[in-house]
Amino acid sequence: MASCAAACLAAAPLTTHAQIGLDYEAGITINASDGDLAPYYTMSNRWGTLTQGKSALVHAKITHAMDTTQRFSYGFGAEVWGGWTSDAHYDRYSGGEWFDNAQHPARAWLQQLYGEVKYRSVTLAVGVQQHQNKLVDDVLGSGDLLFSNNSAPKPGIRAGFVDFQDVPLTNGWVQVDGEIGFYIDAQNSWLENHFNYYNSFITRDVYSNYKRCIFRTKPTERFVFAIGMQAACQFYGTQTTYLNGEAVSVIKGGEGFKTFMKSIIPAAGTAGVSAGGDSQYVEGNHIGTWDVAGRYRLSDGSTLRAYFQKPFEDGSGVGCLNGWDGVYGLEYRSSKPQIVTGAAVEYFDFTNQTGPIHWAPGDSPDSPITSASTGADDYYNNYFFNGYAYKGMSVGSPVLQSLIYNSDGYMRYKHTRIQGFHVAVTGYVAPRLTYLAKVMHRKSWGTPFVPLLATESATSAMLEGEYKLKSAPISIKAQLAIDRGDLTGDNFGGMISVVYRGKINK
Repeated sequence: MASCAAACLAAAPLTTHAQIGLDYEAGITINASDGDLAPYYTMSNRWGTLTQGKSALVHAKITHAMDTTQRFSYGFGAEVWGGWTSDAHYDRYSGGEWFDNAQHPARAWLQQLYGEVKYRSVTLAVGVQQHQNKLVDDVLGSGDLLFSNNSAPKPGIRAGFVDFQDVPLTNGWVQVDGEIGFYIDAQNSWLENHFNYYNSFITRDVYSNYKRCIFRTKPTERFVFAIGMQAACQFYGTQTTYLNGEAVSVIKGGEGFKTFMKSIIPAAGTAGVSAGGDSQYVEGNHIGTWDVAGRYRLSDGSTLRAYFQKPFEDGSGVGCLNGWDGVYGLEYRSSKPQIVTGAAVEYFDFTNQTGPIHWAPGDSPDSPITSASTGADDYYNNYFFNGYAYKGMSVGSPVLQSLIYNSDGYMRYKHTRIQGFHVAVTGYVAPRLTYLAKVMHRKSWGTPFVPLLATESATSAMLEGEYKLKSAPISIKAQLAIDRGDLTGDNFGGMISVVYRGKINK
């Protein structure tokens, strides 16, 4: 015991003088455009921080990153935003008449507040945290189909591997990465403020989860192959349905531990108890993707990567009965600074959705038709839950137009049968001056259940430049963006931001 106490006392000075690295950031962002909302490429994939047509915002952030080289490490962070934003206008029904419902984000909000710990190869995080997707490039890609950086982060808890880990007995030739997280969809106020209260439904008090398992080959080889699956589920919740301005039903979804487990491992709900899933259907709203990618390293160190994300809503989609729906991408990354350091081309098609017809004999037991047709998946939509979005912004890819665009206060996706392409290029103009250019074209047929009478389309483009000062850790970013078409409306705008970054060793 004495020797143990002496050892602890000897170690105390080392603990007292240990350094904690703190990264901090402060900035201001100003944007202006023609529309109620910012242009598509200005608002998309920004963690939901900039959505309105005009705004003047400031933010401050401080973080301590985990040291992944240590057996045990921890991290934490906090970020706040605030300022003035213009209104977006939505339709609202009350007292027997329609009126204009002007809405804007809070004048101040907490964007991040989290803590995380690491032991060996496993990490645990609690709070509201922005964490990067490992499958799709956040700068060049259009957005991961299941878990992108398009919406604000949700409060929750997640656990998983720190990074890809070697699978035992494979000598490093096979690695695995995995994660599971549970989140509170803390958006009741946003839904209540934007819903029209005339027709359709609104579902409050919803929870969600996210799961991922990806395998890849040895990353030091010239060719690396990865394959895996992502899955998410909305569960719990209370649905209120309105008809001509009157609430006609209030249905509570599944509750308790059984529903929680069925959100992880899909299983049928209980008839008469759970509206979110009954004896014939799976409990909750499950959605996921199959993910495949191959990367080849050229002799100069540059890389070429091809990837494919295939969405699914149910068993038919998991079995790839939804045709060739998905995102097909090709990406280039240079090994050195030059005029083109990165480029990506994506083609996306969500027009099959396992076909336009759905017929389940169990829905109509008295029908003489005994065969089944499992179609009309309607990605991101569900008969009980609001669209797969958080505070109006798609949790998955913004390519499927987010709910914030629905000026009629409809809380589901109107455009899920989408087809089009996305192109992005980035590089150096000068040693401290970089650019990023993007263009996208989309065409919509509506949804499998509510098709459009005539197709609608939109073309969006953006050019952005960032300059990093030599004399101070300050970056200045300027952007011009434009939308043209039926989906987004015609919109043109600009944005400028100034950010100061620093580090404290305490």
